[in-house]
Amino acid sequence: MKAKLPFSPFIAYLFLFYGLWIGWVYLIYPPIQALGPATPTYALVNIVSRLLIWVIPVFVYLRYIDHVHPIAYLKLNQYWKRGVFLGFAFSLLNFVGMLLRFGSPHPSISSITWNNILSTSLLIGVFEEIPFRGFIFQKLKEKFPVWIANLLSSLLFLVIHLPGWIMLHVLTWSNVFSIFVLGVIFAVIFYFSKTLWSSIITHSLNDFLSSVLFHLS
Repeated sequence: MKAKLPFSPFIAYLFLFYGLWIGWVYLIYPPIQALGPATPTYALVNIVSRLLIWVIPVFVYLRYIDHVHPIAYLKLNQYWKRGVFLGFAFSLLNFVGMLLRFGSPHPSISSITWNNILSTSLLIGVFEEIPFRGFIFQKLKEKFPVWIANLLSSLLFLVIHLPGWIMLHVLTWSNVFSIFVLGVIFAVIFYFSKTLWSSIITHSLNDFLSSVLFHLS
């Protein structure tokens, strides 16, 4: 039988992760804005920051604390063809739904920047699905029933967005509801597909559609 891993290091990870991100939002992000949100440098800084705070610590934790293969634990090396297919299939349904709700795509020139295309759209699935569905959801699932793990990980997914929303004065009940529901959906997609690629692609294309193509945020 597989030995039960201690839960306290995971709790410590959560405190460290959220503490680092809150510090980045309030101490590092304001001066970074001086680079200009439309510049490649601004996009690069955001990408590197996400990798250092969101992604790399997960790999370090899994390798040196849980002593498991990070790629295998995160389900990045299995059923990837199924994941790609389901990710694009769900994204096509999402696109049709947006067409019905908002009409034809109406991208804005101001929304087509290096940061919007790369950091907050196409790469966002990697940055956010690895820690939240691949790691946090699965760690919670080791201790709680899957539906509780889903709700808790989705709540944590919502909470990580709050510092940025508050700092930028864009906190609304609509944002709170939509991010929580998306977290639940991404976890369901991941759980039943058994590959993180399905939620990575669905997440990235959802943000690309909403922020760039339909200019909803």
